[in-house]
Amino acid sequence: MRIRTVLALSTAATALLLAVPQSGSAAPRPVRPAKCAEKVLKLRAGQSADPTVVHISVTNRSARTCTVDRIPTVTFGDLDGAALPTPVGESGPYRIGAGRTAYAAVRTIADPADPEARRVDAITVSADPSRFGRAFTARELGAGDAVLVWEPLTTWWKPSVAAADKALDNK
Repeated sequence: MRIRTVLALSTAATALLLAVPQSGSAAPRPVRPAKCAEKVLKLRAGQSADPTVVHISVTNRSARTCTVDRIPTVTFGDLDGAALPTPVGESGPYRIGAGRTAYAAVRTIADPADPEARRVDAITVSADPSRFGRAFTARELGAGDAVLVWEPLTTWWKPSVAAADKALDNK
């Protein structure tokens, strides 16, 4: 009888020790910033000096760091699909500090004389594929009446326009 009591107490004590966090036994998990609320983001887009490239940006207007998807979602008028990321990769979080801006470059078409080029009157940019984003007309972009599109590419968000252009130039 005595052995059962000691065994029962030992089992209860072990369960209690396992339930209580042990200091220093495990590294603390880093706190991840929350996803940026759509209302705190300001999206911009405009034609670059190169007529085949559009610069886009997203600014975090909140007082806290938050995250957007590391690959901007860029769609073209009523065409199916979105610009492909370069480098190739999967979605993931990209941190934007309070009041900071991230930039990406989008190559809409490699060769404007390409006979397969499509013409669209607007592009839509989103910092998260689960959100609608903001549409920019060709005129707002500074592209005239239409944006030429064929096999478009987009960079991941970068800390500067120069870094975004460099990432696109490497492709």
